[in-house]
Amino acid sequence: MTDQSATIEISHPPEAVLRALNTVLRRALRTPLGAPIGDFMVVGFTGRKTGRRYAVPVSAHRLDGDFYALLNAGWKANFRGGAVADVTYRGKTAPMQGTLISDPAAVGEIAERVATAYGPKKAQRQMGLRFPGAGVPSVAEFTEAAGRLGLVAVKLAPKA
Repeated sequence: MTDQSATIEISHPPEAVLRALNTVLRRALRTPLGAPIGDFMVVGFTGRKTGRRYAVPVSAHRLDGDFYALLNAGWKANFRGGAVADVTYRGKTAPMQGTLISDPAAVGEIAERVATAYGPKKAQRQMGLRFPGAGVPSVAEFTEAAGRLGLVAVKLAPKA
């Protein structure tokens, strides 16, 4: 019998498709067209080392009134220790405080809550993950995957 947790994997479209889609989303989400596209947000931030401005479209996961981005992309390091971000969601931009959450147990808990809220089919599409079976993996399975795949969460909360 195989271990189900070992089969949670990253599942993104090919890089060229992702680049093209990101270009379209980055533009559309900043306009009134972005209002009905509630599954995505654009996270704008300044690079810690380069000082350059970045605008990255990501899936918008909502929990307890805050946004979360679940990812394993290199830009996650910009939120280590906290950083200001401009989040554009449904065509509106708001300043937020971004905090990197890298502890696999905490990421596993967040991922399981997000996946449960979506249901297994939408969760896989929105989270960029692939997992087997008809149900949502457990917190322990998401925790294992977070450690193995380098998944983190960036919490984006309204600025006080």
